[in-house]
Order: sequence, then C-alpha cells, then structure tokens
Amino acid sequence: MIEIGLTGGIGSGKSTVAEMLVERGAVLLDADRIVRDLQAPGGSVFAAMVERWGERIIADDGTLDRQAVAAIVFNDADELEALNGIVHPAVAEELKTQREAVEGSDTIVVLDIPLLVRADGTSDKDRYANLAGIVVVDVDPGVALDRLVAQRGFDENDARARIANQASREQRRAVADVVIDNSGSLDALALQVDDVWSWARALPPAEASDSSGSSCTST
Repeated sequence: MIEIGLTGGIGSGKSTVAEMLVERGAVLLDADRIVRDLQAPGGSVFAAMVERWGERIIADDGTLDRQAVAAIVFNDADELEALNGIVHPAVAEELKTQREAVEGSDTIVVLDIPLLVRADGTSDKDRYANLAGIVVVDVDPGVALDRLVAQRGFDENDARARIANQASREQRRAVADVVIDNSGSLDALALQVDDVWSWARALPPAEASDSSGSSCTST
C-alpha cells in the first residue's frame, strides 16, 4: 500500500483531482465525505445527534439541519465538545476500517487533508510522517474566486473572506512533493494527474506498522 496526501485551498479543484485519482485506481480516504455519510438519515452519527438535540436539528426534508446544529454549538463549548465526541470517534473508526481493508495490498491510498497547512502558516505535515508524499493542488486566488462564485454559487464577499482565511499558496506549496497547477482546462488537469499517478506508483509502500495513524488525524 502506498499512501499519499492531497491538499489544496477552497476553489482549487482538490475534489476534482481526488476523483480523477480514484478513476485511475486509487482508494480515497475523505473524512469530510465520511462525516456527510454518517450524518445522513439512518447513519449512526445522525441518530446520536438527534438523540441528544432532538428534532430541532432535523430539516423539513428529514436530513440534518446543519445551520441548526451550528447555532447550538457555535458559542457553547460544552455542546461543541459533545458534538465532537459524537462525530470524531465514528469518523476515525470508519477511516481505520477503510484503511485496513486495503492494507498489505499494492493499492494507492489518497488521504484528503483539507487543512494540512493552517491560515497562520503552521503545518500538520509531521503528523502524517508515514505518507509517501504530498500533492498540493494550486491555483491563483482570482481563479479560485471566479470558480466559487460562478460554479458553486458563493457570494463574492463570502468567497473572498474564505480564501483570505486560509493558508497562502506559498505556504501550501512549501509542504508539497508535487504541485498540480489547476489554472487551466480539465484536459490539462488530467495530464498532470496522469503524471502524479505515475509518480505515486513508483513510491515506496507504507510500513506495515503504520496502522491508522495518519488517516485518523484528519477529522
């Protein structure tokens, strides 16, 4: 098994790169996606959250009302701790299960790490020491802004604020083993992903003793 980390700022196209890598045979470990799945109706986290906070966190369509949850935990440290106590162990366990399912194989595992580098420039790279390499998806902030507004429906001011509240391009690039420039077309991106795939396949596999350490820290 070969594990690589994948990171990038909002609007960079990191999720598109992750999907392209999956198309080429990678296994994606995405904590955010796991959270969404577990918080869907019928999921274990959804049930535990409703048990604690009741139907006020259920939207009219029966799904989780995330804004209602945010209103409960935003200024209440105890409630936030309770939420984390429900979500984090469940996500860590699911990440561990997914990783163990491919451990010992020749699979390339992509660990999605949105906040590998924080807004103050500090990095969690040392927490992922067992990764064979780190890929950063890079894009000009202006391009990211246009995509967030045009493709994802963000308010422009909100999009600018979110970009400004993240690490800079230079800070993310500083931790990269490979940088993908996603300022062009999808065809150009696909060619770069092909190169990353070839690079990843040539990397040394993770040590067998590395268990679930890296994957469980992304939540």
